[in-house]
Amino acid sequence: MQPDQIETFLDLVDSRSFNRTAERQGLTQSTVSGRIASLETALGVRLFTRSRAGTELTTEGLKFAPHARILRHAWAEARHSVTPTGEAVINIRLGIQSDLAPNHLGHWMQGFRRYLPDCAFYIEPDFSAQMCRDLTAGASDFAVLYTPYASPDLHFTSLGETRYRLISSETDRRAGLRPATYIRANFAPAFDMHHRMALPELQETPIAAGQSATIAGLLSRLGGSAYLLDVVAEELIASGNFRVVTDAPIIRQPVHAATHLRHRTSKLHRHLLRVVQQTFAAA
Repeated sequence: MQPDQIETFLDLVDSRSFNRTAERQGLTQSTVSGRIASLETALGVRLFTRSRAGTELTTEGLKFAPHARILRHAWAEARHSVTPTGEAVINIRLGIQSDLAPNHLGHWMQGFRRYLPDCAFYIEPDFSAQMCRDLTAGASDFAVLYTPYASPDLHFTSLGETRYRLISSETDRRAGLRPATYIRANFAPAFDMHHRMALPELQETPIAAGQSATIAGLLSRLGGSAYLLDVVAEELIASGNFRVVTDAPIIRQPVHAATHLRHRTSKLHRHLLRVVQQTFAAA
């Protein structure tokens, strides 16, 4: 039984299509079929059935799926454990929601180094969906994210929320907003839902982006209006070129910590969680 067989099996569980799994993994369909056939031979059972409706798990496949996820995670941890870390005892891989990294990461690292002085850290700013996939696969140890994508392998803890404020170089009232100069922010599904409810007239715009730093750069160069993370909005307002749109609602975005279910009670992960909880409690 090979790690690539497990990875292909789990992708097929998700895609329910040999063609789609081949495309997603950059393989030929015959390679996907061969890996599944070899895995079935090793286990002595059929894992999938094919029909016009698609590819479905057999009863044995359903039973094997949770074990496959454990095997994939264990293999990733095994590889990680032998990765050179210099003088550090442990190398910790962190995922951080890209919009939170610039303003929170420094505070978090101070706390992480205080509690875990013998650890080395690799930090990857990213978006929620990819961070959840990395945690499930064992490619990441701990993440702070906006959207907790449901998975039987992941554990989420609510940390609090961040605030997004609408600012403009053109007006301080909602009636003065123009779709032609409005930059549509979309930081997460929850944010998008609240935005659609609050400002239905500003859904079709020429520019959209999903990161406050990017939007701030566009506003500084082009002018216009957009929602920004509170602290980023304050910096632009302080420049004297932007104003708060006073009758537009503040949009609040929930924030969560995430880790693999196997690690949720470990001492190391409790330290990581404590640091980010303290940061949000102070805020």
